Amino acid sequence: MPDIYEQVGKQIRELRTTIQGRGISQEALARAMETTANTVSRWETATYKPSISDLERLARFFGVPITFFFPQPEPSSRANSLLNATADLDDENLEEVMLYALFRRARQPLKKR
Repeated sequence: MPDIYEQVGKQIRELRTTIQGRGISQEALARAMETTANTVSRWETATYKPSISDLERLARFFGVPITFFFPQPEPSSRANSLLNATADLDDENLEEVMLYALFRRARQPLKKR
């Protein structure tokens, strides 16, 4: 798994190069972030580590949640099984499955007594 700052840099570069279907230059992003193109380049190569406030400004600029920059955990095999089992359900049936799961989870501590 890549270093977290390499992941952040990769995501910044991906957003910058694909925004509005054609991308923007490091210089244009730097102007929008009130920094230098050299800083943007170093964020993208993980030479510099963007601060949380930098990431917040980048997220607002690109219209993504701040979590977009971080690696996403892989769903467990149990979660994948549940996702596969419910993939084709309509909203009403999916809500019923969720309520049933909450019911089962709530009952579990009672059985252990």
